Amino acid sequence: MSMEVGLRRMRENLRLRSAGKPPERRLGGEAKLSLLIHFFFQFGASMSGVFLNLYLWRLTGDLWINGMYNIINYAVSAAAFMLGGWIVKRTDRMYSYRLGLLLISLFYICVVFAQERVVEWYPLFAVFGGISGAFYWVGYLVLMYDVSDDRNRIHYMAMNSIFFTLAGLIGPALAGRIISVNEELHGYIIVFGIAFLMFLLAAAGSLKIKAKPAKHRTYYIRHTFLIMRRESNWSRALWGFMTLGLLQGIMLFLPNILLYQVMPREDHIGYMSVLFSLITIAMGMIISKYARESMTRLYLWISGAGLIAASALLVMGLQLWTVICFMVVYSFFAPLQGNTISSYYYRLIGKLPLRGNFRVESLVIREIFLNAGRVISITALITFLDNVEGRQLAYILLAGAVTQLLLPVLIRGRRAVAEGGKKSLNG
Repeated sequence: MSMEVGLRRMRENLRLRSAGKPPERRLGGEAKLSLLIHFFFQFGASMSGVFLNLYLWRLTGDLWINGMYNIINYAVSAAAFMLGGWIVKRTDRMYSYRLGLLLISLFYICVVFAQERVVEWYPLFAVFGGISGAFYWVGYLVLMYDVSDDRNRIHYMAMNSIFFTLAGLIGPALAGRIISVNEELHGYIIVFGIAFLMFLLAAAGSLKIKAKPAKHRTYYIRHTFLIMRRESNWSRALWGFMTLGLLQGIMLFLPNILLYQVMPREDHIGYMSVLFSLITIAMGMIISKYARESMTRLYLWISGAGLIAASALLVMGLQLWTVICFMVVYSFFAPLQGNTISSYYYRLIGKLPLRGNFRVESLVIREIFLNAGRVISITALITFLDNVEGRQLAYILLAGAVTQLLLPVLIRGRRAVAEGGKKSLNG
């Protein structure tokens, strides 16, 4: 039996199995393909992005440089999201998506050639990384909305989390092993080279998804403030994403630095990442099977309390057991929070004015608010933190975790979403 026939039968079996599932657990072909492509992307990102911050830390030992790199990255990303949104509206989400993948590939090949000179040029690399990531994510976020619907979106988001984390499980362990068996910092360069190949593979896979040019190409970003005033639910959700960024910004680059302080070996850090990823995958499976739209606010209360409990562990001191316990608890509750608010937001933007033609703009604005929260939290961290080993870090993290209790206050229930969008700019 040829490979082509075997693949055809496999696809047919998957189609038949999917047909027997209830609507809320049924995913289309493009939805499944988008998950596979994102797996390759995250595999490369988990190998490279996680260790890029540690690479800068190893070269300098300076939290300020790490912090400034991420501040520049997220600030530029906010502006690049607006440009990426314009590309999506004028062409199609796949053009921004593929451009982002190609730019990210180019970014990491530049890191390979620059090697230790990355420190000298880190502001330029931060700008390049911010633009590349923004183009990818604006395309992918719109694609996520297009390949799912209100019935299966919670299931799709949970499966996305599982694929995302599965790649994050394999990537860091492999990267840590590669780094540990190579002398000095040569292993980092090998890892960045492998990541470059993964991004190219993801870009090639994206060619399998057909472009669907938008029928309405007007970019309605100028109506943002008007819609915020008229749609209070949407406005509150945006402030919720800024709140989310107040903790997420720190957690996107700090965990590996924390782990390196208590276990200064990259391979051990990679193996611990496997443990944290397994916990996140388990949580994603639970969400996929049991999550209900009607319990959005309860999930946010529970996750907020869990994140506070995790951060409180570090107040006892920066030790091996406190850092590991902190990461274990965080890995359990963070996906519950992220999936819940993202699913809520996707339901919400379907009710906004302009009859569905504002979905790209709503995703762009969401990322601007989220990145603003990230920039605020990282700025606070590098401003008030004297050294990584002191208790100041624990208190800053705890303060960020406490702010997460604002999320269920800002997010309204299912009935408010169902009743939203009755006002329209079109009258």
